[in-house]
Amino acid sequence: MTPFESALLAPQPHIGIIGLGYVGLPLALRFAEVGLKVTGFDVDPAKPAKLASGESYINYIPAESLRAAAAAGFTATTDFSRLGECDALVICVPTPLGKHREPDLSYVENTAEAIARCLRPGQLISLESTTYPGTTDEVVQPILERGGLKAGIDFGLVFSPERQDPGNARFGTHNIPKLVGGISAACLNAGVALYARVIDRVVPVSSTRVAEMAKLLENIHRAVNIGLVNEMKLVAEKMGIDIFEVIDAAATKPFGFTPYYPGPGLGGHCIPIDPFYLTWKAREYGLHTRFIELAGEINHGMPDYVIARTVEALNQQGKSLKGCKVLLLGIAYKSDVDDLRESPALELLEGLEARGAEVNYCDPFIPSIPPLRRGHYPHSALPLSAETLAAADVAILTTAHSAFDYALIARHSRLVIDTRGKMRQFGGTVVRA
Repeated sequence: MTPFESALLAPQPHIGIIGLGYVGLPLALRFAEVGLKVTGFDVDPAKPAKLASGESYINYIPAESLRAAAAAGFTATTDFSRLGECDALVICVPTPLGKHREPDLSYVENTAEAIARCLRPGQLISLESTTYPGTTDEVVQPILERGGLKAGIDFGLVFSPERQDPGNARFGTHNIPKLVGGISAACLNAGVALYARVIDRVVPVSSTRVAEMAKLLENIHRAVNIGLVNEMKLVAEKMGIDIFEVIDAAATKPFGFTPYYPGPGLGGHCIPIDPFYLTWKAREYGLHTRFIELAGEINHGMPDYVIARTVEALNQQGKSLKGCKVLLLGIAYKSDVDDLRESPALELLEGLEARGAEVNYCDPFIPSIPPLRRGHYPHSALPLSAETLAAADVAILTTAHSAFDYALIARHSRLVIDTRGKMRQFGGTVVRA
């Protein structure tokens, strides 16, 4: 048995989580929940500071969970020199796209280099960040082996893709099945031992590349089907057909159909990004992923479609978008979360302002827009009230938060552009988009 297998089978291994965001923090809390010593690492000093004070920075993680984890021994730090203290290190850092939609692995590479400086025999390294097949063995492994230690012999290396659905009350960290692929049988054994402590069902696969590809397939499946239904929406609108009623009708079939719903574009850390990791890697093999890229084009074009529908609706009222007051109802990428990553509402905000509109937003989860990779926004949330709605020339429903009073929106809005199919039962002047 290898040293890293023994370490993960010991009664109380020390777990390190690198990246305390929407993926890393819930995972850290889960390890702490079962009684393991957990140290969280993050380059942002605000996160360890907030965690130390028992303050949650993710809306669906209550402060009580943080206090319970702290009582169980969970701590957070920015001191990456302490990585060597941990028996297992789980990498949960971003994998965004570059300017030309190429993979940006800088966060993964920088994290691997930080680990390499402290790496010792007997540690297990697990990469959870979504990426293209080959990243674990082509990128991470060589960096970790620079000091002379060998993966599969001196330390373990696995890929286990994150599977989070922020805000989902039914599926959380513990009951979402976990894929694990290792670069050797011993690595796989150690990875399964690690995650079996906190996940109800761990699914081993034959290699890290299978696990990497499986994660991409999951998200590409969604992106392609959302692209399909977005295109269906364009056709249905031209025909005067309510696409949401069509989807509800089709969903009565008990087999062979899964409902996907259109919207103003794709958001989140996975669906808008992950397909391009595979298209980029496929070109290395001389392949052109036409189907995936077509879906990406359709989804990427939805914010412009919403703006065009807004212009058309305003013109019918004798108004111009330039100088118009626009109220975005929701700025988060999905309902009931405080997550702005790749939110299509931000693209709408930018596109509307570029065309001369005055844009404000309402969102109960995001009081102000923090600095983002794509830019800085001076906007702060307005309260959702009769006065706020009446002051806008048009309200665009971009995020279907359950906290929104849709009857209030219908009563007091001059015009509503509904991208989520929520306003059908409430009346008012509503345009589907």
